[in-house]
Amino acid sequence: LQFTEEKLGQAEKTELDAHFENLLARADCTKNWTEKILRQTEVLLQPNPSARVEEFLYEKLDRKVPSRVTNGELLAQYMTEAANDFGPGTPYGKTLIKVGETQRRLGAAEREFIRSASINFLTPLRNFLEGDWRTISKERRILQNRRLDLDASKARLKKAKAAEAKAAVTL
Repeated sequence: LQFTEEKLGQAEKTELDAHFENLLARADCTKNWTEKILRQTEVLLQPNPSARVEEFLYEKLDRKVPSRVTNGELLAQYMTEAANDFGPGTPYGKTLIKVGETQRRLGAAEREFIRSASINFLTPLRNFLEGDWRTISKERRILQNRRLDLDASKARLKKAKAAEAKAAVTL
């Protein structure tokens, strides 16, 4: 009732401290940017949306995500197979082997980068959103409910004083 009356402009609302309001605004801003950065980093690390959904499901089911071959590693495998078909002694075969080995190392470095970024960058962001932000939201709801209770009590007190004053005037 208090919340509805406040929204309709029929009840007074106790304002929170300006510094506290600023902290709440900064917390909201931090949450929004953290979500955006987290999502975009996930897109950068895994551009395939279906693979991201699959990884998300494995995470939620607390299962190990199967390791995927990176595009560089796949290209390296194709180059090595092609080199074997052409003959490792031919100039084209030698070149394919060298480039294939380089691609394999690049693919392994990419895999390590993805793993490292996930552990060292995405995990703290997720921990903030799933831990700290939930605590902030819960405490904010509790504060809002207590403020509404306070305002409702103030309104009842004001009505009781007005009724008491009116009763004193009529006597």
